[in-house]
Amino acid sequence: MRPGQAPRRLGHRLRRLRDTSGREPVKRRDPGAEPLREQAVVDCGWGRLVFAQTFPDNESIAGELRGEGQSRRDIAFYIRDPHVLLALAPQELFLDPSHTYRLSLTEKRAAPERPSGFVIRRLASEADAEAVNRIYAACNMVTVDPGFLWTKRDSRQMTIFVAEDVRTGDVIGSVTGVDHARAFNDPQKGSSLWCLAIDPRARRPRIGESLTLHLADHFRARGAAFMDLSVLHDNEGAIALYERLGFKRIPFFSIKRKNPINERLFTGPAPEAELNIYARIITDEARRRGVHVEVLDAESGFFRLSHGGRTIVCRESLSELTTAVAMSLCDDKSATRRLLAGAGLPVPEAVDAEDETAVKALLDRSGAVVVKPARGEQGRGVTVGVSTPDEVSGAVAEARKLCPDVIVEEVAEGEDLRVIVIGGEVVAAALRRRPSILGDGKTTIRKLTEGLSRRRVAASDGESAIPLDAETERCIAAAGYGFDDILPKDEILEVRRTANLHTGGTLHDVTAELGPAIAEASLKAAETIGIPVVGLDFMAPDPASDDFVLIEANERPGLANHEPQPTAERFVDLLFPQTARTDTTETTSK
Repeated sequence: MRPGQAPRRLGHRLRRLRDTSGREPVKRRDPGAEPLREQAVVDCGWGRLVFAQTFPDNESIAGELRGEGQSRRDIAFYIRDPHVLLALAPQELFLDPSHTYRLSLTEKRAAPERPSGFVIRRLASEADAEAVNRIYAACNMVTVDPGFLWTKRDSRQMTIFVAEDVRTGDVIGSVTGVDHARAFNDPQKGSSLWCLAIDPRARRPRIGESLTLHLADHFRARGAAFMDLSVLHDNEGAIALYERLGFKRIPFFSIKRKNPINERLFTGPAPEAELNIYARIITDEARRRGVHVEVLDAESGFFRLSHGGRTIVCRESLSELTTAVAMSLCDDKSATRRLLAGAGLPVPEAVDAEDETAVKALLDRSGAVVVKPARGEQGRGVTVGVSTPDEVSGAVAEARKLCPDVIVEEVAEGEDLRVIVIGGEVVAAALRRRPSILGDGKTTIRKLTEGLSRRRVAASDGESAIPLDAETERCIAAAGYGFDDILPKDEILEVRRTANLHTGGTLHDVTAELGPAIAEASLKAAETIGIPVVGLDFMAPDPASDDFVLIEANERPGLANHEPQPTAERFVDLLFPQTARTDTTETTSK
């Protein structure tokens, strides 16, 4: 190849993209070929893809978008002149702030590395469809009726691939592709990628990369010339992935219809947009009911709700209905423990860190202890599994950075269970799992941890991340590794000893499995503290067990962590009972 030949070819391809992006609708030119299917629309479950190049004019595109169904999000793709289309219906349509990227499928590329620890296959069962929908919900995407996905398993236009963990059999990712040739006899032989979604709890690395490349190979085998996708302009993680895989940005645009799902894209940031997800889940529910929302301090999560002459100030799920006394009890873990023990509820044995004799005796009896500040939240300053006097001293020093009073507590065995009580009703229960990575025999522990942390950040709107701090380093070192060691294939490593969501823990809904003993203990604890909204932390062998201990109470539990349970709905019911739906059914017994 002569010097400069490759750049000239690349420049030619880019010029061709620019030159053809504004042309009239494509027409089939090959003699005897099937004619272009006009006004092509593909239903993807979450909404329809409207292929603009198959429509005769902008009026017909606008008319198609006006037919969008309720709770759906249609996308008109490959718009040639968005300014003209928007002028036809400026009150109904808006320009989607997304970039279009293209991967050429005609260029010869090295075979992608086979995924490690998971396989990629077509969606093949109703259980697969339900798992995909669960992942959509966890990623804050528009969900799809699993029945719809199941009916599309053999579609010639739309292909759905899932990534399955070979060890657990769980579906940990999904991607949808549309074959343009089969959708509307595309003479350009295009294809497109939609709805790439990875389970935020998945331990395996490179799931998104593998799904994308697998879909590209699928369309390449069908004879497609390229694969396009649309990605929000500020989705830096996804854009970095696509550019690393060879996608190039191209000048095509998308138009969407103004609806509640798309509202933040066309109205700009609302006053509550700066609130975190724990406050927004409440303000969103309040707005749906016609309750007025006023943000008082977004950084701290304070807002005021007003309806029918009643006004209540909240800080996330903490409201004026919670008394200062109840809040003080929850804030002081020592006081909480004594109060609950006095009510006959089982609590772990604990001593004051100042009493060295009692600490040593507890350590001798238990073998390992938990060190935590008497006041604190979100797992800060908590060290679990301390087994030597020197480790206890170090953990106490760390805890004292947050609070001068420190508790040393026996390690309670079992699962970490969070139960939400609102207004005298158990509304949700979930197991909290410690963040753990799964080795592939190639990637360092640092990179595996960073990858898992990125998924947790994306799924939680920045509220959950795994800090690469001394505590994480200690947990890794306890297993005999360092940050820059390669974790052997299929080995699981817990990188934190606490399951707190703010340090990368994951939450698994078990509301339907919660046994009566823990449910009754939860209601008794809430009544004892005298608190209307509380998150109670238990350690138990399983959610249905009668053998458990109550660890602590949280006066400001994160309601967003418990979807699909109706935590925000029950919270607004409590604050404004006149707005409650009359067809609401109870989640568990009172």
